[in-house]
Amino acid sequence: MAGALLLLLPFLFPSLFTPLSHAFPSLLSEWNAPKPRHSRLLKSALQHQSSDRQLADLWMPLPQQPLKRCARSDITSSVPAKSLGYIQVFLDGGLNQQRMGICDAVAVAKILNATLIIPYLEVNPVWQDSSTFMDIYDVDHFINVLKDDISIVRELPDEYFWSTREYYATAIRATRIKTAPVHASANWYLENVLPVMESYGIAAIAPFSHRVAFDNMPEEIQRLRCKVNFQALAFVPHIRSLGDALVSRLRNSPSSSEVDSTNYLQKVTDARDWQGTGKFVVLHLRFDKDMAAHSACDFGGGKAEKLALAKYRQVIWQGRVLNSQFTDEELRSRGRCPLTPEEIGLLLAALGFDNSTRLYLASHKVYGGEARISTLRSLFPLMEDKKSLASSEERAQIKGKASLLAAVDYYVSMHSDIFISASPGNMHNAVVGHRTYENKKTIRPNMSLLGQLFLNKSLTWPEFQDAVVVGHKNRQGQLRLRKPAQSIYTYPAPDCMCNA
Repeated sequence: MAGALLLLLPFLFPSLFTPLSHAFPSLLSEWNAPKPRHSRLLKSALQHQSSDRQLADLWMPLPQQPLKRCARSDITSSVPAKSLGYIQVFLDGGLNQQRMGICDAVAVAKILNATLIIPYLEVNPVWQDSSTFMDIYDVDHFINVLKDDISIVRELPDEYFWSTREYYATAIRATRIKTAPVHASANWYLENVLPVMESYGIAAIAPFSHRVAFDNMPEEIQRLRCKVNFQALAFVPHIRSLGDALVSRLRNSPSSSEVDSTNYLQKVTDARDWQGTGKFVVLHLRFDKDMAAHSACDFGGGKAEKLALAKYRQVIWQGRVLNSQFTDEELRSRGRCPLTPEEIGLLLAALGFDNSTRLYLASHKVYGGEARISTLRSLFPLMEDKKSLASSEERAQIKGKASLLAAVDYYVSMHSDIFISASPGNMHNAVVGHRTYENKKTIRPNMSLLGQLFLNKSLTWPEFQDAVVVGHKNRQGQLRLRKPAQSIYTYPAPDCMCNA
C-alpha cells in the first residue's frame, strides 16, 4: 500500500513535483500519454473500409522503368600494379550514414591508387553502439566483390600499428587530414591527401562524412560507388538469416498468439478475403527522442515534454537547432516536422490501407513508447516489429546493438512490397535509393502538404483523403533522375543504371 501511495503522489499532489519536473523534465514527461491530436480524422479512419479496387492498386508492383540496374561491361577497372600507400577513414553517424561513407572511402582509395584499410566505425554518441565493420558487413564478400577495383586489407600492417583512433585523438598528427571539405572533388584528394600518403605511407581522414562530391566525378568512380553500395555491402550471415525469418513470418498468416489474444482477424476475414495476403508494408517511423528534439516541433505531450526535449536539445546540440526560431505552425506548414505515429497512420489510412494491412515497424526506439504508438496500432492491428516476430534467443546477437538492429530493419525493408518513411533522413535516403535501383514500390510522404492538412482542424475525412491521394499520386517510386549536388545513393539514376 505504501508503494502504491508513493506512485500516486505525483498525480494527487502535482504541485509538490513541479520543481522536480523542471530539474529533471524527462523523468515525468512520458508518464502522461499524449492524447490523439486529430481525433475527428482518427474516428473516421477507424470506421473506413477500402474498396477492393483501392487495395489492388495499392499492392500493384511498379511498372518497368525506362532505366534499370546494370553492371556496365564497357567500363573496365583494374587494381594498380603498385599501391601508393594506405588510406584510413573514421566514420561517424548511424548505420546508413556510415554506409555512404564506406562507399566514398572506396572511391577515395581508387582516386589515390591506395590500399584501403577496412573503415573504422566511430561509437555513436546517441546510441552508444561500438559495433565494428566486421560485426555488420560480410568482409569476405566485400573484399571479393571489389578485388578487381582496389586493394583492401582487414587490419593495419604491423609497421603502422601506431595509427589508431586513440593515437589521433591525443594530439595533432601529420598523417591525419582534418580539413577535407564537404563534397570535396577528386582533385582536392590528389592535391591534399596524396602528398601525405606518399610521405608517410599512410593517411587517415577524420572526420569522413559526406566528404566526396557527387558531381564532376569520373564515370569510373561513380560506377564504383554504385558497385559498393548495391553489390559489395552485404550484411553478415546472422543478420540475413534473421531478416529472412522475419520476412517469411510477415508473408504468412498472423501468429497464434495474435489469434488467441484478439478477435480482429475474424472480423477482417468476414469482411472480405484479405487483399494483402502474403504482402506487407515496412514503416520506418523515425520518431526517436533525438529526432523529436532536433526538429523543435510540438508533439502534443504538454509542457513536461517540451521541457524534456528542450533540455535534451541543449545538452546534445548546445542550442544549435535552427528550427527553434520558428513556431510550430510555421515548421509544420513548411514540412519540417516529423510525422507522429498517429499522423503516419492517418496518411496510410487515407491512401487506402486498412486494418487488414500487415505492417512492420522499423524503428530503433519510439519516443514515448507504446503510449505514442497506440493510436497507430488501433488503425493497424496487424502491426509487427522485431520483438513481436522473433524470439529472445533469435534476438540475442543483436540486442542492445543499434547498428545491428538497424541492419535487420534495412534488410526487411528491402524485401517488403512497399516501404514508407515517416520523415526524410539517412535510412529513408539509403532505402529509397536502393529500392529505386531494384524498382520496388516506395511511398514518399509529401511533408509540406501533410503539415498544412493537419493544421486544418475543420477538414473532413473525405476532404483529407482526396487531398492525400492526389498529393501522393506521383510519389510511389516513380524514377527520378539525380539533379546536381544530389546524392548518388538516394538518386541512383542515371549514374548507377542503364537503359531498360
